[in-house]
Amino acid sequence: MTTVQVQCPAKTNLTLHVGARHEEWGGRHALETVYCAIGLYDTVIVTGKHPGAGFSLELAGQHLGDLASSASDMRRNHAVRALFALAQAAGVEPDAGIRIEKNIPVGAGLGGGSADAAGTLLALNELWGLHWPVERLSPIAATLGADMPFCLRGGTALGTGFGERIEPLAEDDARMQALRASGCTGRVLVGAYRAQLSTPEVYAAFDVLGPGGGPNDLQQAAISLHPRSGVAIDAALGAGASTAFVSGSGPSVIAFVPNEPAAQAVQRAWLQADAVDRIYCADAPARPVVRAEAA
Repeated sequence: MTTVQVQCPAKTNLTLHVGARHEEWGGRHALETVYCAIGLYDTVIVTGKHPGAGFSLELAGQHLGDLASSASDMRRNHAVRALFALAQAAGVEPDAGIRIEKNIPVGAGLGGGSADAAGTLLALNELWGLHWPVERLSPIAATLGADMPFCLRGGTALGTGFGERIEPLAEDDARMQALRASGCTGRVLVGAYRAQLSTPEVYAAFDVLGPGGGPNDLQQAAISLHPRSGVAIDAALGAGASTAFVSGSGPSVIAFVPNEPAAQAVQRAWLQADAVDRIYCADAPARPVVRAEAA
């Protein structure tokens, strides 16, 4: 038996531009986005089981959201779907135990479910001795979710199509230089909430409201459903953040801060305004970390 552990980071979208719906993509919108992985990690631990033993899923963490519901269907969990997808692609039986230690908030626009699926693919790739390159894992990941191919890589990348086509961006890329000039540099603060937002619900609001200002076209829709996110953005900018925006489909808010005094000021402003429920400090960009050991 072998155990493989993957630290898989959350993601945010430094820019997110939403285009038209495409029926051939199941009604999903065209996207052009710059993904950035941030150092807020879920830990995925995968252990081999005896042939015919089947799979198991264990979840741990303080803030599991809907995942903690007794009505939650294990087979719909992103990590379990990744297990079955890779087993089918590789022609092996899905005999593995998955344990996920959640730290990324659930339903928060931070890609926690996608991180768990990507971590599972990376762990099983090692556990089963496949050693497939990321380029071979990415099409499998794309069948599970738009941002999952990015979560296999981390770092920063341009996403196109419905978000699944990934072009890694180097630090000296002109697009990254422009983003840094706009304030996307320094430490990252994440303002998170007990509330969750459904991505389809946010897109439905977007279809009515259209894009607002700022780098994230979904921001106006997310704030209409969760006004505290707008309060958090205003409070962060007023306290010295270089930039602040809703992460993905929300409701989490990302604030880049230029230095430690600004970080402390933003945290105080958030707490004084009751603008967020939890605050995380992270570095960016981050990447998945894979470790294997004998069980």
